[in-house]
Amino acid sequence: MSIDLSRVRNIGICAHIDAGKTTVTERILYYTGMNYKMGEVHEGTATMDFLEEEQERGITIQSAATTCPWTYKDEEYKVNLIDTPGHVDFTIEVERSLRVLDGAVAVFDGKEGVEAQSETVWRQADRYAVPRLCFINKMDKMGANFEFSFNSIRERLGANPIAVQIPIGAADTLEGIIDLLAMKAYYFDASELGARIEEREIPDDMKEEAEMWHHVLVEKASELDDALVEKYIEDEHSITPDEIRAALRKGTIAEECNPVFCGSALKNIGIQRLLNGVIDYLPTPTEVPEVKGTDPRDPDQEMSRPNSNDAPFSGLVFKVVNDTHGDLTYVRIYSGILKKGSRILNPGNNKKENVSRIFEMHAKDREALDQAEAGMIVAVIGIKNSWTGDTVCSTDDPIILERMEFPEPVISMSIEPNTAEDKKKLGEALTTIRREDPSFRSLYNDETGETIISGMGELHLEIIKNKLVRDMKVGVNVGRPRVSYRETITGEAKEVRGLFKKQTGGRGQFGDAIISISPITQEEAEAQELKFKEGIAVVDNISGGSIPREYIPSVESGIRSAASSGVIGGYPVINVKAEMVDGSYHDVDSSQVAFEQAGALAFREACTRAGLALLEPIMKLQIVTPDEFFGNVSGDLSSRRGHIVDSEMRGNARVINCEVPLSEMFGYTTTLRSMTQGRATSSMEPSEYRIMPERLKDEVLAQG
Repeated sequence: MSIDLSRVRNIGICAHIDAGKTTVTERILYYTGMNYKMGEVHEGTATMDFLEEEQERGITIQSAATTCPWTYKDEEYKVNLIDTPGHVDFTIEVERSLRVLDGAVAVFDGKEGVEAQSETVWRQADRYAVPRLCFINKMDKMGANFEFSFNSIRERLGANPIAVQIPIGAADTLEGIIDLLAMKAYYFDASELGARIEEREIPDDMKEEAEMWHHVLVEKASELDDALVEKYIEDEHSITPDEIRAALRKGTIAEECNPVFCGSALKNIGIQRLLNGVIDYLPTPTEVPEVKGTDPRDPDQEMSRPNSNDAPFSGLVFKVVNDTHGDLTYVRIYSGILKKGSRILNPGNNKKENVSRIFEMHAKDREALDQAEAGMIVAVIGIKNSWTGDTVCSTDDPIILERMEFPEPVISMSIEPNTAEDKKKLGEALTTIRREDPSFRSLYNDETGETIISGMGELHLEIIKNKLVRDMKVGVNVGRPRVSYRETITGEAKEVRGLFKKQTGGRGQFGDAIISISPITQEEAEAQELKFKEGIAVVDNISGGSIPREYIPSVESGIRSAASSGVIGGYPVINVKAEMVDGSYHDVDSSQVAFEQAGALAFREACTRAGLALLEPIMKLQIVTPDEFFGNVSGDLSSRRGHIVDSEMRGNARVINCEVPLSEMFGYTTTLRSMTQGRATSSMEPSEYRIMPERLKDEVLAQG
């Protein structure tokens, strides 16, 4: 039976940590009948936080997918919902979810408004052109202020928020919400967990305020639709709620506005109306642009696929989860039909995959399907060689969909197995985690015999360590977390020779390459249309056949391998342009291996001549602290080489935005709590790499 795509919504819930995303999701599951009991994050019983680690910490670590039905205006809809983490260490989970969603609900804390991580998530949604609604949650919280939070969306995100609801009361006095389209008040019966909603007239003391917000709503909605502008000029009262709804829908899908809802998920106020808003304003799979990709046989040839069952099958793997019955591979289907038992192609590695089973996921539970259609998000068993970001498609009509970009890790630590048995298990376990989490890296160092794991933050590495020990039963010892530094050059070096010559009786080895190097940024490389891979651009300027064509890729490979292993401290070298300018070869003794060695020797020598500096990761840090502790906090920041970018008062709290080197931030949360009697909070995200002061560079290299 074919599904009607106009009744499907693929949405995600995303926000800053602690804004209440998972609680919102729990309420959605309860009201849509997927759960008969509400789970609570603070009790460790949330359905979507089903990992032991998530329940203990009360945070979401991995995005979970679920499908739930919703009846609105007597029509049955299907909502595919992904709950994403808010913690910056798991930003990759948000990234990959947004890539496959058609719409999102951004949740904000009613007291704090837009916070640091809200801005990151918002920018990610902008990058993937995801239309979104806003839900101002926690209106029952002490100090909650709807108008402040609403204005912060416009001021701090540069968005065009349009309120479609306002709360009745705030903090202890929150009773319900006013719908500004219908101009009615809605009260949610606490005795029935908010499932029974009572419609009443707007209270007298709020009529004037509601009229003012309604006027703004009509004015803003008419700006989104030319047909309504004339009506608005003649008589704004002649514009019907349905016309406002249609204009808002059009504006939301075009990313010209963001309808704003409000309520309290914890107190069960406003969630059903938010679900109605998802149906009213967020796009169906057929309303988003056709998915774009390239032809694997000709990467310069652009292709697209319509959101239709009649087109050839194409989908994107956006998550892989290690499961007892085999790996569960989550796939967003963009076009065509995926049938159980069929064979599909991964055009990236040219491997064919078997689709042995297909499931529709309901958090931990699953429902088996015979086939899945365009617009659906499903989990597949049987796929072995496809990772996050890979395209899967029909074997007859291949296409490679646009890949996701994954950030480079900023922190690493050594990890060693306790026994020979653990050593065997560790390799497999790290491969499994790497498949599940593309922001995680692991590397075995032959010289020291150490395994180094790298990730996005202290919490990220701690969770991975616990996963190895607790879930995968691998006994390991871990070292202290270390910062992932980078090396770069400070000047240029012209025509540096790398000569590799070996004579061992019989045939020898001979490779001779001359290169010049200079600093370059990613933007400069893009402007010059150079291939900038892992921070290095290699340019072939060899003329007159001084190095035969078949050896030039070997020289490049040597340069790249020398860059990845570093020159002064073993950290990858980045932001370098290397030009191959000359060289020589031997008719008999030259080989690919010899030229690879020559390229590596030339690169190391050139870097040494150009002068090397160490780059360190700089973090964007936001601290919210009571004003009386501002002096202590700012003094501590300057002792950590921190630089305050700006600070503003928000009520009686001060919000400090600053930049601090990651190396100075280990254990910062604990220090901040003790300095402010537990009343300050902070959030941190990677910003950029910067050159490290010379004296500190020497310290790091001495320790290394």
